[in-house]
Amino acid sequence: MLKIKSTKKLISIISMLMLCTMLFTGCGGKKTANEDLGIALITSAAGPNDNGYNASAIKGLEKVKKELGVNYKVVESKDIPGSLSELAKSGYKLIFTLEYNFDALINGVGGGKSIAEQYPDTTFVIFNDNPNVNKDGSVKHKNVISVLFDVHEAAFLAGALSVLVNENNAQLFDKAQYNFIEGDAGRKLGFFGGTKSNGITVFSYGFAEGANYIAKKLNVNYKCLSDYNVGFSDSAAGATKANTYYSEGTNIIMSVAGAVGDGVTSKAKEVKKLAIEVDADKDNNQPGYILTSVLKNTEVPVYSIAQHYKNKTMAEVNGKVINYNLASKATGITDLSVIESKVKESGKDKWKEIKSQIEEITKKIDSREIKVTNAQAGEKLNKSSLTNLSMPND
Repeated sequence: MLKIKSTKKLISIISMLMLCTMLFTGCGGKKTANEDLGIALITSAAGPNDNGYNASAIKGLEKVKKELGVNYKVVESKDIPGSLSELAKSGYKLIFTLEYNFDALINGVGGGKSIAEQYPDTTFVIFNDNPNVNKDGSVKHKNVISVLFDVHEAAFLAGALSVLVNENNAQLFDKAQYNFIEGDAGRKLGFFGGTKSNGITVFSYGFAEGANYIAKKLNVNYKCLSDYNVGFSDSAAGATKANTYYSEGTNIIMSVAGAVGDGVTSKAKEVKKLAIEVDADKDNNQPGYILTSVLKNTEVPVYSIAQHYKNKTMAEVNGKVINYNLASKATGITDLSVIESKVKESGKDKWKEIKSQIEEITKKIDSREIKVTNAQAGEKLNKSSLTNLSMPND
């Protein structure tokens, strides 16, 4: 009888020890050397609930967990180099970082080794730039992947659409719902950027070229007013700045400026004009007052690269620059269904014609009949090619 009790007690102790071990390894305690931690992602300053750039990437991770069975960790941080090092040190072998902060990762700071050098068995994925190249074009680190979206092409579509809609607004919409300035006084577009960088001008230059493309066909002249210093967080300031542009005759403003864009779209509704959003499909944020959203769908690269991680084929993409074009569905513009619902019955045929023109332009971009300037790849906009559009304060 005593033997049975002792055995039961021993089994109980062993069970408790096993439970403790499981709790520690599953909740951030000491990990075993061979444990697969899954994938880590560091958000940009806009945070995980930005309804766009970060949220789409997290959606991709959720899909990865559901379909591929790979766990993930999302980190918000003001110390990007520190977080990259800490995650790599902890054992994460695939780390996505959505913030524009590459120097410590690629080049190192203070004469020290780069983070990529310190953790050669970890793959780091960066977005919207390719700093991982030497002057001779060779790759610096085989464990860094640069993800680029061809948003210049999507922005071109948005620019072309803007002029087509602006020129035909009276035929498309009821005057009671919109307050477009007509004629030459209303041939103005606006562009707001959070900061002046290749990641922002890649949108503005494509937007300007698309607007010029249609303006030239219609033999009209446009101005594209721009401000690259609106920041990313102050929606009230965005509304104030937008009000100035709208009151000066601008009918459509595109914003690549995070929460500032929310202020622009709110003002667009107030003054009965149009705005263009970016990153995710935000057309329903202010239905009828957002013409379209230029998509930069981070879900697509997160999922596709995670597939390589799951299949142990990271060698196929390590050290590469991966471009996502219109055909990939990682970029483009929305299906326009929200703004289409505001088109009056007598304007339906004109609307179909406009959509057909956008589809034709998309095909020409895909076939390279239309070449769009890619600031993200270091290309410079030849402003003399903008025969029917000026950029007076660019």
